Amino acid sequence: MVNILWLWRRVAPVLCLASLMGATSAIATEAETDQKRDTLWEKVGGIAVSDLLASETPEWVGVQVEEKPIASGLAVPQAEDSVSETLSNYAAELTEFKSLDTMEQVTSISQLRDVQPTDWAFQALQSLVERYGCIAGYPDGTYRGNRALTRYEFAAGLNACLDRIVDLIDAATRGIITQEDLLVIQRLQEEFAAELATLRGRVDALEARTAELEANQFSTTTKLSGLAFFHLTGAFADGDIRREVGQRVAVGSRDRVVEIADDPNTTYSGLVWLNLNTSFTGRDLLVTQLAVGNGNSPANVYASAGLFNTFGVPFVEQGTDNNTVILRELFYDFPVTDRLRLVVGPRVNWYRYFDNNAYTFFLTGAGSFNSSGGTQLNSVDRGAGAVLLWDISRAFKLRLGYLGESTEFLPNPPFGTASNPNRGLFNATNTATAELTFSPSDRANFRFLYTRSNIQQVGGRVGGAISEPFYGIADDGFGGPIGDATADTFSFNFDWRVARYLGLFGRYAYGSTNIYPRTGRPDGEINAQSYQIGVAFPDLGRRGALGTISFLVPFDVLSGRRYLVSGGGNGGTQYEIEATYYLPLTPNIALVPAFYVIGNPNNFDNNSTIYVGNLRTQFSF
Repeated sequence: MVNILWLWRRVAPVLCLASLMGATSAIATEAETDQKRDTLWEKVGGIAVSDLLASETPEWVGVQVEEKPIASGLAVPQAEDSVSETLSNYAAELTEFKSLDTMEQVTSISQLRDVQPTDWAFQALQSLVERYGCIAGYPDGTYRGNRALTRYEFAAGLNACLDRIVDLIDAATRGIITQEDLLVIQRLQEEFAAELATLRGRVDALEARTAELEANQFSTTTKLSGLAFFHLTGAFADGDIRREVGQRVAVGSRDRVVEIADDPNTTYSGLVWLNLNTSFTGRDLLVTQLAVGNGNSPANVYASAGLFNTFGVPFVEQGTDNNTVILRELFYDFPVTDRLRLVVGPRVNWYRYFDNNAYTFFLTGAGSFNSSGGTQLNSVDRGAGAVLLWDISRAFKLRLGYLGESTEFLPNPPFGTASNPNRGLFNATNTATAELTFSPSDRANFRFLYTRSNIQQVGGRVGGAISEPFYGIADDGFGGPIGDATADTFSFNFDWRVARYLGLFGRYAYGSTNIYPRTGRPDGEINAQSYQIGVAFPDLGRRGALGTISFLVPFDVLSGRRYLVSGGGNGGTQYEIEATYYLPLTPNIALVPAFYVIGNPNNFDNNSTIYVGNLRTQFSF
């Protein structure tokens, strides 16, 4: 194969340059050449040039020249005139052609005194003369490049170049394949005939299977992936647990209704996320995520109203209404420039783009609801809107987002307001977020976040899943209704890989929620803070594993507790200690045991301690 390629490299230029040689003089005197070419075609007709070269005096007597097609698409008229009348003209042209025999072979372009380096075909002539040796000059040392090219001269030049090609082919192939080589090849074919036949059959079968897959494939642009989670969870307390039910003892009273929670039983539940990832250009991504599950963690039995799925609950121990399939995410991510991307959709996941942390990612790190993300940051988990992703430089990234509430697990109505024409994208619960990330190295990340929230009232109260930056339920402080609330949250988040097997992480947030009573009472605020500090152990026990231990305070009320009909407790401060170990068994299966200790649950300092154990089996496909 190498010799054939080398041969082609040598031969191809000869053919191209030989054609160029004929074209050179043709361009110089186009009108004259066209006239002479037409004359020759009319005279020669269907007689080959080789016949003209066979003898000095062609024996054309008695030859009937019939009408035949020619290259220009014209026809040659029948020659019915006397041949003797044209023999003298042919003889003159043949004499001119025979003069080519007196042309001398040249070995250097300098031997042609009428060829100058400034001539447009100089390099082509130089290559044909010095590299291939198939161009001759006239005895007087000229090339006469401006002279019209006759078919005879073209035939002579082409013949010389073809002779040279034959020489090159002979030199290139001489000794490459011998008779002995052919015999060896034949013997090998016979010896491995069975193996070759088997291989041919396997290739045919593979082609058939490939054709079947192509004919029946799900999509040429979409890939299906998924996650499945099995949860074995138990929770217990070493004494009574007080919880607020979300009601005042009476309208006009500040006292809240409090009850003692029963101990829960151990549960075993599951959750599945199916992702349809579609790309039309290779740089964009359309994500459709479906979810179905029946999870309800035992720790929820202890939680005050408005604190469902907060403390002691693994993030992926969730359920859907009546175990039905729901649309969890739907968005389109596409590039605007090399450093700028835009995400738009009717159900964008806020936590995909904000408040990330290397050691609190819910699949591999500290994975409870209170650890995997900040507890005060955003009242919209999934929403309709857009997120702008700007990678300013290697060290700085900016994220900007606006989302109207469209959370999949909340009843619609009164929630899911972004698609409700009575409330819409801008007139109910919505958030605007800005986050700047500074990464001084690939081992450390520092994130600064601000969120402005508008929170709709439901039934004259604000709270529950859309209440952040506070936990619980709020009224006017005396059981009376309030209007929509506004809130501002400031947060700092970091992760730092101190050493190969050691990392640190943490976050702090401060949030202020404005309360607007509808009862004539003065406006007020609920101010609260939250914080977390933790230690991570990458590759603990095996490569890819991750152990984490953290201490966190999810919701510490600084002021405005009187507005909390639930969540304020008796003024105590809830704290949590969490330990999680992510252990990958295979690339697709992992075990994740976790243990949580919750002190002062529901912000009652006289509540007993709650203990939660969870074993998660995680499948990815």
